Amino acid sequence: MKKQHYVKDNKFIIKYNDKEYVIPKPFTNCYFGAEPTKEITVHNRFSDETFTQSAKLPSFAVAIYDTIIGAEATEDYDTMQQGLDWFSRNFTKEYMTLLD
Repeated sequence: MKKQHYVKDNKFIIKYNDKEYVIPKPFTNCYFGAEPTKEITVHNRFSDETFTQSAKLPSFAVAIYDTIIGAEATEDYDTMQQGLDWFSRNFTKEYMTLLD
């Protein structure tokens, strides 16, 4: 199996769908699972019970999403904002569905 992540110039990089994603600190400490590019469906937490608002994301993006939600709950607004900025730049459509 081809390696999906690597470190170059002190940056943690994950390859997904022919694109390279630079993972900034503190998100490099997230657990991305055994398969960081495995796709998972995430539902908007404020959506109704039909889950009409959802997005398919790779595991590494789900880990960052979860960290954003956790940072919000613990009032770590610096980490939350850093995650929101990364998410909006790298997964714009999904950001609009899940976090905007």
